[in-house]
Amino acid sequence: MADGSVAGITSLKGRVSAEEWQARVDLAALYRLVALYGWDDMIYTHISARLPGPDHHFLINPYGLMFDEITASSLVKIDLDGNILQETPYFINPAGFTIHSAVHAARDDAKYVMHLHSDHGVAVAAQKHGLLPLSQHALIVLPRLAYHDYEGIALNHDERERLVADIGDKHLMLLRNHGTLSVGETAAECWVGMYYLERACQMQVAALSAGRDGVLTAPEASQAEVRKQTQRGVGGALAWPGCLRKLDRQLPGYDA
Repeated sequence: MADGSVAGITSLKGRVSAEEWQARVDLAALYRLVALYGWDDMIYTHISARLPGPDHHFLINPYGLMFDEITASSLVKIDLDGNILQETPYFINPAGFTIHSAVHAARDDAKYVMHLHSDHGVAVAAQKHGLLPLSQHALIVLPRLAYHDYEGIALNHDERERLVADIGDKHLMLLRNHGTLSVGETAAECWVGMYYLERACQMQVAALSAGRDGVLTAPEASQAEVRKQTQRGVGGALAWPGCLRKLDRQLPGYDA
């Protein structure tokens, strides 16, 4: 494992509460998983975690580190006004603050928020019909999916109210012409939700690559059956330990 010295960052293990440290480790794991699956966008896009406690403090990436470099200790603690609450040589991405502060403030269940600019996610977000019921992955996603129209780079704080209204009580969102978004009570829930959304988008792009004629959509009865079958989730807690083992093999050091 790394020693926490990435880009001059020293380890915070033992210097923050056990609850904060666990949130840091889980969030760093999300960043590394996004990099491992090729869904990162260099230093752009963001994943955040709400810290336990009465204060609306949350963690977000240090602006300038690649996702495969991020460690638990390098994550930056901020408040809902964007103030940095720890010593760090880094600052944060203002667009990331706009999107993530809005969701964290509005949703107590949104402990983790992930926003990506993947090729397939943006491609489907730019399609007028949005996500179609073409695959089992899509059928699992659709009952949980919301949409938000593109308003430009997310620097305008006025957009937060509209984004919150659009996501409502859903856990997944397509940001039109922009990308994907997932929220979860846990890192596992956030990750598995995004995994299914990204895979559904990838499958749709592949299925429609030769045109829409002849492409099957799932029958309405089957869509209803999948909605019923997945009301309690899709096993994120079961998949998460294996994801961490995968990171330990292929991108170790996130927990430093």
